[in-house]
Amino acid sequence: MSEYEPTFKVVVNIEEQYSIWPADRENPAGWSDEGTIGSKDECLSHINDVWVDMRPLSLRRRMAETATR
Repeated sequence: MSEYEPTFKVVVNIEEQYSIWPADRENPAGWSDEGTIGSKDECLSHINDVWVDMRPLSLRRRMAETATR
């Protein structure tokens, strides 16, 4: 990563949805650091690896409750 290339971080919200955010900026409301920092491509690659179910957490829970009834 060149010194001129911006650094990003992976952030996650309460619904377990992922995004990237500039590493030098405060997180937007409702988002927390996930722990990954790097280039835009590195962060997006990480998200691609870990975010395998894109449904929001609340929807996954509702669907699980319905399936057990």
